[in-house]
Amino acid sequence: MSQTPEFPSLNGITDKLNRPVRDLRISVTDRCNFRCTYCMPAEIFGERYEFLPRPHILSFEEITRLARLFAAAGVTKLRITGGEPLVRANLPELISSLSTIDGIDDIALTTNGYLLAKNAQSLKDAGLSRLTISLDTLDEDIYTQMSGRSHGPANTLEGIKVANELGFSPIKINVVVQRGVNDHTLVDTARYLKSTGAIVRFIEYMDVGTKNGWELSQVVTSQEVIETIGNEFPLEALEPNYPGEVVSRYRYTDGDGEIGVISSVSKPFCGGCSRARLSTDGKLVTCLFASGGTDLKKLLRSGASDDEIAVLIGKVWAGRNDRYSELRSEDTEFKASSSDDKVEMYYIGG
Repeated sequence: MSQTPEFPSLNGITDKLNRPVRDLRISVTDRCNFRCTYCMPAEIFGERYEFLPRPHILSFEEITRLARLFAAAGVTKLRITGGEPLVRANLPELISSLSTIDGIDDIALTTNGYLLAKNAQSLKDAGLSRLTISLDTLDEDIYTQMSGRSHGPANTLEGIKVANELGFSPIKINVVVQRGVNDHTLVDTARYLKSTGAIVRFIEYMDVGTKNGWELSQVVTSQEVIETIGNEFPLEALEPNYPGEVVSRYRYTDGDGEIGVISSVSKPFCGGCSRARLSTDGKLVTCLFASGGTDLKKLLRSGASDDEIAVLIGKVWAGRNDRYSELRSEDTEFKASSSDDKVEMYYIGG
């Protein structure tokens, strides 16, 4: 494989708020084997829902080519998302290709874990660095309610076990917290994973997309979460691992691990956001709450050179001024633009 090309126009590029591009989230499929109520509710994404036809989806070769260009722009971390990325056939082949790109020092995967146990070894062998696994509750009934599926968390827990045995460390567990749904199970989740080496990250329920019925009243703030867990297991705050880290970290005072909270609603962190997103069909999306993106696939498939694509990437990022969550937080009367729907989470991977 050739080395990452150098594009002077991209080196050190920043957006209008002086934010560099450091992370690229790549959605490899818009399909998922779950129907989580906060992402792909079953009443909308049922059997008749039309997902993207295969020709509309980026190939592994196209993804790798774009990832190289983003690496030239300063990206050092890649995260593979979906939908559920493990429903995409031959995913380890993509991981293997991405792992050869100069400048990329971290490749992570976000998954619901249902198919993880049988895929963890091949992902590890291909060069996957880290895993983030969604596990909103251990309660069978609530898990069924939130996932939109009839099975409980057994497969996901098995996937966590296998991944841990293979040396994925630390495994991060994402818990989306909804008031009146799973907020009373947080301590049980923390207790189960405490001392396992996994880091549980409790995430405030976000208004991503337009189809999840989000209401502010359903948000359990990170402060509430910390108080709830801390009343059972005393906690103390930790310093961020790096500037711009979205997670606020806390360690158990008995030394038995750590947890984190992501406060995207109560304490937005737009100011340090260095994330670009590549949608399943090849659009560059500059914010989780965006209403659309810039079509890179069209350039890829029209014979554009790397330089031409790089120029467009640089132009889009240099013009970026997204700060949706901060605007929402600053103005209690704030309304997103009604002219366009926000991109759905399954389309850009959260």
